[in-house]
Amino acid sequence: MSIMSKITTSQTIGPFSHEAWQWAVDAGLPDTVKATGATILVSGIIYDGDGNPINDAQIEAWTPQAAPAEPGQMIPGFRRVPSGEQGEFSMRVSLPAQPAQGEPVMYVTVFARGLVKHQFTAVFLEDDAALAQSGILNQVPEARRGTLLARKTDDGQYRWDIRMQGEHETVFFDYV
Repeated sequence: MSIMSKITTSQTIGPFSHEAWQWAVDAGLPDTVKATGATILVSGIIYDGDGNPINDAQIEAWTPQAAPAEPGQMIPGFRRVPSGEQGEFSMRVSLPAQPAQGEPVMYVTVFARGLVKHQFTAVFLEDDAALAQSGILNQVPEARRGTLLARKTDDGQYRWDIRMQGEHETVFFDYV
């Protein structure tokens, strides 16, 4: 008798991503971004389904429209940051010279313990006047759109938390 197992596209590797990814590019700590234009700081906490902070997540962000403003970056428009001991993370994001209204300020991929597959989401700024015309947000039920909005906390600073499961779970997308 032969048992065939299916090969999956990715596997969870346990609760040790910080150690396993130490070699990876640290491309996003607030003091490492060299940009020619305006930047904002997006900070938050990543939570598991029980509301506990996740202290070993990796959060990647891609801001393709802002890449021209970062000629000095190793990978312009790209960020990867680990979550801290209390699940905290922070990314300095360059804004494009001509921001596309109603579009995400960044596309985010989340890697965390227990995830068999990483999760994709997007972040919009709450003070973007064109949110009502956003092609992406209009695909999300209105009651859930708030999970994709970074809230302004100060000039040039925004708060956006990631909730992996539960009542206020962040909207995650499947790309096909």
